Amino acid sequence: MDEEVTENLGMVMVFTVVTSALEWLAGHMEQLATAAQEQQQLQLKEKEEAERKKFEGTRVTVETFMAWKAKFDQEMSSVRTEQDRSAEKNQKLSGRQLFQTDQTLNQSDLSFLGDGEGEVAVDESLFQDLDDLDLEDELDDEDLED
Repeated sequence: MDEEVTENLGMVMVFTVVTSALEWLAGHMEQLATAAQEQQQLQLKEKEEAERKKFEGTRVTVETFMAWKAKFDQEMSSVRTEQDRSAEKNQKLSGRQLFQTDQTLNQSDLSFLGDGEGEVAVDESLFQDLDDLDLEDELDDEDLED
């Protein structure tokens, strides 16, 4: 601006000074805009590079894989043994296993009921009045409901 004023001393210079000021301002704003745009592009590239590195991981070689696998197998075997121990504690024997392991279960249930000869006494008087019961009516009603 000072150069423009000294060059135009003695003439009508308002228009010339304002024009040169506008040109300088436009150029300066253009430089600021390009710098801001470059900064934004640089930040975007850095962000993309960080995302790419996040998914890149480490290179796997045979040696690193074998070391990892040995460690992993050791961890899994310790977990399996703990699970097996807890399962053995919580596992109930099946009927067959109980029968095979406990020889007292071989005795007949009838021996516990009475005289030990294997016969069970049945009171037949309980079954003599079956004609008085209306079982046929109940069976017919159940058939209708189905």
